[in-house]
Amino acid sequence: MGGCFCIPREPTLSWDPGKETPSQDPASSSELRSAPEDKEKCFPLQNMTPDLTLSFSVKSRSRRCVNGPLQEAARRRLWALENEDQEDLSARLVGIQSQKSQFLITFKTMEEIWKFSTYLNLGYVSACLEHLLFDHKYWLNCRLVEDTEIQVSVDDKHLETIYLALLTQEGLFSLSTGHFFCRAMCAVAQPAEKEGECLILCKNELISVKIAEGEGESEWEGASLVTGQRGLVPASALEPLPLPFHQWFLKNYPGSCGLSRKRDWMGSDQIGRGKCKAWKGYEREEQDELNFGQGDSIEIIGFIIPGLQWFIGRLTCSGEVGFVPIRNIDPDSYSPMNKNSAFFSEEERCSLWVLGSDRMAENASYLRTLAHTDITSVYRLSGFESIQNLPNHLSVSQPEGFREARPGAAWEEHRATSSRRSSSSEDSSLEEEFLSATSDSYHLPEPDDLDDPELLMDLHTGQEEQEAENFTPILAFLDHEGYADHFKSLYDSSFSFLTSSFYGYSEEDELVVYLEASRKWAKQSHRTWAHARLCFLLGRLSVRKVKLSQARVYFEEAIHILHGAFEDLPLVAALYINLAAIYLRQRLRHKGSALLEKAGALLACLPDRESSTKNELDVVAYVLRQGIASESCSLEARACFLAIRLLLNLGRHEEVLPFAERLQLLSGHPPASNTVAAVLSFLYDKKYLPHLAVASVRQIGLQSAQGMSLPIWQVHLALQNASKLLVVPSSSWNEVSTLACPALRQALAACEEQADWGTQRALCLIMSKVHLQHRSPDGAIYYLSQALMLGQLLGEQEAFESSLCLAWAYLLASRAKKALDILYPLLYSLKETESVTQMGVVHNLLGLALQGEGLVNRAAKNYLWALNRARDMGNMRNQAVTLANLGHLSLKSWAQQPARDYILQAIRLYCKLQASVETDMELVQVFLWLAQVLVYGRQLARGRLCYEMALLFGLRHQHLKSQLQVTKSLCHFYSSVSPNPEACITYHEHWLTLAQQLRDREMEGQLLESLGQLYRNLNTARSLRRSLTCIKESLRIFIDLGKEDKAAEAWLGAGRLHYLMQEDELVELYLQAAIQKALKSEEPALALKLYEEAGDVFFNGTRHRQRAVEYYRAGAVPLARRMKAVRTELRIFNKLTELQISLEGYDRALEFATLAARLSTVTGDRKQELVAFHRLATVYHSLRMFEMAEDCYLRALSLCPAWLQSPKEALYYAKVYYRLGQLTFHQLKDAHDATEYFWLALAAAVLLGDKELQDTIRSRLDSICQSPLWLSSPCGRSSERARWLSGGGLAL
Repeated sequence: MGGCFCIPREPTLSWDPGKETPSQDPASSSELRSAPEDKEKCFPLQNMTPDLTLSFSVKSRSRRCVNGPLQEAARRRLWALENEDQEDLSARLVGIQSQKSQFLITFKTMEEIWKFSTYLNLGYVSACLEHLLFDHKYWLNCRLVEDTEIQVSVDDKHLETIYLALLTQEGLFSLSTGHFFCRAMCAVAQPAEKEGECLILCKNELISVKIAEGEGESEWEGASLVTGQRGLVPASALEPLPLPFHQWFLKNYPGSCGLSRKRDWMGSDQIGRGKCKAWKGYEREEQDELNFGQGDSIEIIGFIIPGLQWFIGRLTCSGEVGFVPIRNIDPDSYSPMNKNSAFFSEEERCSLWVLGSDRMAENASYLRTLAHTDITSVYRLSGFESIQNLPNHLSVSQPEGFREARPGAAWEEHRATSSRRSSSSEDSSLEEEFLSATSDSYHLPEPDDLDDPELLMDLHTGQEEQEAENFTPILAFLDHEGYADHFKSLYDSSFSFLTSSFYGYSEEDELVVYLEASRKWAKQSHRTWAHARLCFLLGRLSVRKVKLSQARVYFEEAIHILHGAFEDLPLVAALYINLAAIYLRQRLRHKGSALLEKAGALLACLPDRESSTKNELDVVAYVLRQGIASESCSLEARACFLAIRLLLNLGRHEEVLPFAERLQLLSGHPPASNTVAAVLSFLYDKKYLPHLAVASVRQIGLQSAQGMSLPIWQVHLALQNASKLLVVPSSSWNEVSTLACPALRQALAACEEQADWGTQRALCLIMSKVHLQHRSPDGAIYYLSQALMLGQLLGEQEAFESSLCLAWAYLLASRAKKALDILYPLLYSLKETESVTQMGVVHNLLGLALQGEGLVNRAAKNYLWALNRARDMGNMRNQAVTLANLGHLSLKSWAQQPARDYILQAIRLYCKLQASVETDMELVQVFLWLAQVLVYGRQLARGRLCYEMALLFGLRHQHLKSQLQVTKSLCHFYSSVSPNPEACITYHEHWLTLAQQLRDREMEGQLLESLGQLYRNLNTARSLRRSLTCIKESLRIFIDLGKEDKAAEAWLGAGRLHYLMQEDELVELYLQAAIQKALKSEEPALALKLYEEAGDVFFNGTRHRQRAVEYYRAGAVPLARRMKAVRTELRIFNKLTELQISLEGYDRALEFATLAARLSTVTGDRKQELVAFHRLATVYHSLRMFEMAEDCYLRALSLCPAWLQSPKEALYYAKVYYRLGQLTFHQLKDAHDATEYFWLALAAAVLLGDKELQDTIRSRLDSICQSPLWLSSPCGRSSERARWLSGGGLAL
């Protein structure tokens, strides 16, 4: 954890800013004065910004640039997340800035910033963002997933500042754990005036600092981790440890540590092995140390790790073995290893891969269960899971990123693969060869097939009768010089020797007495090795009884007896480590500081060493503290690995995670990082952190070395944790999340290399199931084609099952011909067998395929054959499915009565079956078919009942997709078939709830828009308010989704509702927002539409109607002319004319009507031209320009069809000629022409059959003939009036 902070170093500082005090550390140089800014560099200011900006970009690995479409898709997803509560990555979300692709986060505790920085550096933040921002279409595209990476960036300096602020804040306000750890940047001497109060420090010494409330900022209370002394320290001389992991570890595993040895070691920070040369001689101070001279060659037993004082070496000239001080060795004389390699052998690395191996049977069973299908025994329902109306972007001929399926090649290449693997050992690196060579001399040999020898204990021999010959067997057994296989049980931490090596005792105390007596005889007979091993066993039994002081005496005696002998290296290591653990437990570091250093070397430098005590963790913690003190990443990584292995063996999984995360940061490259990632995935799964578990499994795939396969337990873990991340809670326990696809594909490739056909086929079936769940049939066909070829290699049953699955996938993809090509050979092959059920299954699928091809009769025959097979076997469910398929076939053929009969029979059989999710979902589909039959027959009440029954079954199992299908049908029923606004609203509300549960934001927005329209149609104050709420919610969703056109329409819809609710102050605001949204999107057609609709809000209303002119004339008309949308322009001028007429603005109306009439002549639409001239005539009439009005009316009449086509046209003739008669008689004073118009109106009224209108016209004719005007003029004067328009002589 941690690893992302870097604090700049400062030179040595004096205690008091105003004085200089000579350093008492001979290694330190002159001290410098403290500067006022020094403290600001180490500790943050109080007025810093507590928020951190996290930016991300979606990049293509192949093109090495930003992937624009995916980046935009991620931004849209961010828009949708701004108002949702989301899981965090151990950080508190402050806000989302989707346009900048940024998150704003903050931290309240040290643990939060520790976790976040860890996940950031491990790449888990990027992986979790990938889970969050992309949908199933992305995860199903394997090439896109492999080519895409999300790069995350933060301001490291600001993150460091926040870390330091939280560190000092918790140190100030936490009473129980209110301390943190620092490193002395320089040596600090004791000032004369504060003698006894202040702490003397050496450079790089670790100090625990506690800030007491009210204490001065320049001096803090500190305790040295080297000496244990306490006192005041100057804050300016301290540098907080920059890694949160170090702070956590030192706080939770307290203890002492030594000074940094960096000044004693001039070499690199790399681990060493092989042989080295002494650049300086050494005279040993203890018997276990090695004497050597300058230039001597020393063979390294195990490894040299920087940060330790000692390693184990063998003098080449004499063969003598002992501890060698690292500072006396030439650092350029040995072979370096990987700087941060925590694993010293392949066995050590593989020891962490066995975490899930104890559940191999369970993992394999889980995969088989996921891959299981009942297609060989259960018939399939027509239209069930149908995906015929797929969007084009969901499926292509072959999914992008799929390689050609070559399962057959697995067998052909199996031998070649084996030969490659054998030859690869010849090409192994020098490092691997050297590792194996040097390991041979000190690795524990493998036990042979013989059992360990057992010793009978004669516990009945009296004390006075004890003689040497009674203990000869045990002394001979234990007095072997050097290591033997049968000693392994004596040294392990499980005390297996109590049952494997000794028998004949009933209580452990009896064994202790016997071993104590044996120790005395071994001492008397000078059997060194037996004496040492007996002391070791007695010490272990004392530790077992928590008698640490007694155990310490035994262990010290054993080490003294050995007198520096290293022939039995496992015994020496066990003795030193056990004794060091006791010293640490009893806080006796002053007594055994040298032993602690040597025990640390034995613990860390020897590979494949088995733990001998549960208290070994104390020694591991001491080594890790040394690594922190010496700033040795190699030693720190090694200690973390030892802690992980020990804690896992002890079953303390909850304590492993911090060490595993830190080791992963230090591991570098595969295969070490893959091993730790596997451990992390196991631990994240234990802690129920599914995002991190899936991310760590995927990291193994991204970083794995060539040839490294993904274990099946990792695939199982990825599947289980990915299912916890399903956006929609699955109603089926075996539904697979697309997030598991990368792990499945990697496991599939590994199985292909290993020729594991059974597992490979199971994985192919699982992948096909994932694709079918997400309506990607071509992807399913690709994997099922592989499964078919693998099934042919495995056996007939597997091949038959895979063939049926592939045929079903072709049917779901509406590729019936391909299905027929598979099914006919299957049917032919089954004729020689007696499998009645399988014959029925094939006939049923043949019926579905033939139905898809439109071959109704042949489909019906196959359904009937399948029905007979099901009846022969007494399978009621298969009978029900076949009858339902026959009913659906009849329904498609418009044979309603047979369809009704078949479906009713199927429903009766379904009702007799034991209820299950599968049968009830089939019953939902059958009820929908029955409802369609009844609705076609106008039996609406029964049809509605069937729809509601289908919905009840969906609600019973909380099956969202079936509820969605039924609810859509009910909404259509209540809106179009049997209109009922209230019921339609109710089911739209349920549809909206389903869309929210399915997390389908686009569907949710569209439904809110529809609900707004339905509520508006009710036209009550309450419904209008509810409509406004729906429209505004849809507006927010469309903005989130980046649907500019829909958002603009929602803005306008909200403005329309505010107008209806008489909230006039908000109307203009929303209408202008809608138009501005359209203009910014640079879509003129949308802007034109919205300008017109905005004008319609006022045009169709009763208030402020004159405001429509601005939207029509200033907005819509210029856009229409620019786009050459003549018809739209004509429609707008017609509206403007009508508006001005209603407002009695006849002069403006004449202008608009004239323009409308002019435009109508270019449209080529006689009806539009008729309307325009009629409206123009009305305007002239209103302006009392009667001759022009008459001319326009006549032009309008000339545009009517020559033959009457409907009563409406006769009515129009009657009304227009009647008006012309009135106009000519009263305004133009022409009685004869008026009579002609009235006669024409009468003729139209006769054709219309309107008696009342005929009587009215006749009475007008009578009154005209009797009027003085008739008598005064012998004929009409129409020839004297102008006919500019009707005569065609003058154009507008």
